[in-house]
Amino acid sequence: MKYLIKASALFFVFILSYSCSSVRVSADYDSNVNFSEYKTFAFFKTGIDRAEISDLDKRRILRAIETELLNKGLTKSENPDILVSLFTASQQRVDVYNNYWGYGGWGWGGWGPYGGYYGPGWGWGWNNQPSVSTSTEGQLFIDLLDADKKELIWQGLGTGYLTRNMDKKDALIKEFVTKIMAKYPPEPKK
Repeated sequence: MKYLIKASALFFVFILSYSCSSVRVSADYDSNVNFSEYKTFAFFKTGIDRAEISDLDKRRILRAIETELLNKGLTKSENPDILVSLFTASQQRVDVYNNYWGYGGWGWGGWGPYGGYYGPGWGWGWNNQPSVSTSTEGQLFIDLLDADKKELIWQGLGTGYLTRNMDKKDALIKEFVTKIMAKYPPEPKK
């Protein structure tokens, strides 16, 4: 019985830590491109306008991207080498846990093994109610295009759980962008 309780507790800690995990990132790029040649950037308005998120979130993302590119030594320009675009996607995730063990509810007593009556009360027992939680997983794609050729040369992707909490939104967007842009520029092949 103690083993079951410990196993259940560990399972919930695992689920909680998994659901609160940070942003996962990946990047893809054109291996024939010499990224050291790119020194300036600008935002590609046409692509950014298509992103289906609020204008407030777009501005948050663009500010974070601009900060990261400036920190990498690039300069914002009217005649850029690179155009920056973005794309977003999200999906609702519903998790149902059929954990039948838990703190039981109100119940009526019965006759004990030695003839005594046990009255109503609370206690540990089987819980037939499943636990349901929903969360939104979002994806942020940051695309870098060669400004002259209008060809995609690098794409970073961040995937993680979104928040509606305004106090945490700026930090979450910054985390997404910082982790994605850490993959740029790609390391030269040896």
